[in-house]
Amino acid sequence: MIELRGIYKREILKGEFRLVRHWLKGIIAAAFLLVLAACGSEEASKSGMDLVENDKFTYAASGEFKPFSYTNDDGSMSGFDIDVAEAVAKELGLEPVQNKFKFGGIVEGVKSGRFDAAVASHTITEERLKAVNFSTPYYYSGPQIYVRPDSSVETLADLEGMEIAVSKGSTYTSNAEEATDNIQFYDSDVVALEALSKGKHDAVITDFVTGKEAIGAGMKIEGKELLGRSEQAIAVAKDNKELLEKVNEALETLRENGTLTEISKKYIGEDITVDPEKE
Repeated sequence: MIELRGIYKREILKGEFRLVRHWLKGIIAAAFLLVLAACGSEEASKSGMDLVENDKFTYAASGEFKPFSYTNDDGSMSGFDIDVAEAVAKELGLEPVQNKFKFGGIVEGVKSGRFDAAVASHTITEERLKAVNFSTPYYYSGPQIYVRPDSSVETLADLEGMEIAVSKGSTYTSNAEEATDNIQFYDSDVVALEALSKGKHDAVITDFVTGKEAIGAGMKIEGKELLGRSEQAIAVAKDNKELLEKVNEALETLRENGTLTEISKKYIGEDITVDPEKE
C-alpha cells in the first residue's frame, strides 16, 4: 500500500509539473505575440500612412488619357502618370497597385477611401480641394482649343454658341462654359478628339499635350488658342496627411534625381515637370 501511495504521489506531481509547463508555455507564447503586436504598432506609427492594403500603394488613373495613361492589350495601364505612380510607390517602399477608373469618379474614390491616391493628371482646383488634398505639382500643362483643319475658329470667343466637347469631370468644362451652353461630355478626351476628327462638334478643349499626341497619331485636328496654364498633382484623402507628406517627399526626390524629367521626356518628348514661372 505504501508503495502504491508513492506511485500515485509521483504521478500527481508529474501531472502538476506538466500542467505548470503548459501554463508557462502559454504565457511565453502570449508574451511573444504581444511583442510582435507592439513591433507592428511601432512600425505602423513610424509610417502613419493609412493604406487600403498594407504594404501597397493603391492608386487610380483613367487609362483613357494618352500619353498620360492608356490601356494595354492585357488590361494594364501605361503612360506618364503610371510611371510617376510606380516611381512614387518605389520611394515609399510600397507595391504599386493600378486601378483603372472613369475619370469623373476618381476624386470621389479617393475621398471615400477606395484608393490611396489618384495619379491621373488632376488639375488643382478650389472645387477639388474641398474633397481631397493635393501633392506638390508633378507636371505643368494647360487647356487648348482643338478644331478640324477647315474650321475658322482661332480663339475661345470664336466659339460663342457653338458645340464644344470635353471630358466628364475635367476642368475644361469651365473653359467651355465661357463660350457656350452647348457642351457635350465624353468619358475620354481621346474619344472626344476622335469624334471631332470625324466631323462631330465644333471644337474640343483638352490638355495641349493630349491634343499634340492625337495629332501625332494621325487625327485630322489642329490646335488653336491656349487657355492658360495648370498644375497637375496627386490627390490624397484629406484625413491621410501622413501619406500626403510621404508622397511630397517622394516627388521631391524624383525631381532632384531627374526621374520626373526622364519620365516626361519618355512620353512627352520634353520636360513638363518644371514650373514655367521658375524657368
